[in-house]
Amino acid sequence: MSGGGQPDLDEIEERFAAVAEGHISRDDADRWAARWVTDDELRWDDLRWWALNRLFGIDLPAAPNNGYLHNDEQVREWLLELRRRRATQSPLT
Repeated sequence: MSGGGQPDLDEIEERFAAVAEGHISRDDADRWAARWVTDDELRWDDLRWWALNRLFGIDLPAAPNNGYLHNDEQVREWLLELRRRRATQSPLT
């Protein structure tokens, strides 16, 4: 975790990977992200905010008994996008 107890990009990426690989539930990932996103006292850089907001709501249903609003492929695409953005990010960001 980074300063102030907030999750760093490594931890956020680990959550994405865990969901994509089926190691944690979407509900667990959503609840984890919700505690960070809903805390108005915290400040985030753009990439962590983007990633946390993808995890927050990752368990939204598409319709009753009809899967998730964001399918598994989309979750994997978000993980890849996070990794691409991290690779191009300045080390000071």
